[in-house]
Amino acid sequence: MEYRILGNTVPVVEAALQPGESLYTQSGGMAWKTEGIEMSTNARGGVLKGLGRMFSGESLFMATYTATRPGVVAFASTVPGSILPLNVSSASGFTIQKGSFLCAQQSVNLEVTFTRKMSSGFFGGEGFILQRLSGRGMAFLEVDGDVVERTLAPGETLYVDTGNVVGFEDTVNFEAEMVRGLENIFFGGEGLFLTKLTGPGKIILQTQNFGDFTGKIFSRMPSRN
Repeated sequence: MEYRILGNTVPVVEAALQPGESLYTQSGGMAWKTEGIEMSTNARGGVLKGLGRMFSGESLFMATYTATRPGVVAFASTVPGSILPLNVSSASGFTIQKGSFLCAQQSVNLEVTFTRKMSSGFFGGEGFILQRLSGRGMAFLEVDGDVVERTLAPGETLYVDTGNVVGFEDTVNFEAEMVRGLENIFFGGEGLFLTKLTGPGKIILQTQNFGDFTGKIFSRMPSRN
């Protein structure tokens, strides 16, 4: 499968498929396609897995686009930002925050997973439910703003505002840690908790926290008297 990323502000990934090749996405994720690209919709993996996806921010049904002859299909991001190609290998899975998945080859599995510690679920900002990519093939992630990739050494720790976390390898430990100091808690503007990522492993961050962005827009909207 060949692909290219088009656009800068609100990009799309356009994939050139040969007969028999396919990509799947959440319902409504397709931007355009040529003749010869057929769509089928189902609760990928069954109804229970579909319900799990709903809790993780995706749709109950997934749409699969399969080429019956050479053609292209494109999937667009929903907010200004970037699209990140991710080569998923069977040797190591990759956990992503809900809302980051855009599309993937059929050989890549998208599963619901849970935070490892109770505190991370309550206070990590993303709840207990995350998503995990496994298998082998290409997946594409939707990133708010620009992409920042880092590889943490064993024992190396990075504290991140939860809204800026896109995903991390299975080898990375994920937990929430409370901000220290009363002044920081009440006046720091970063909330009570930060996400603590500890290596070894690859992590992906995004420069924009879209939740904060929409909150600022909402705060500036005129209210009715």
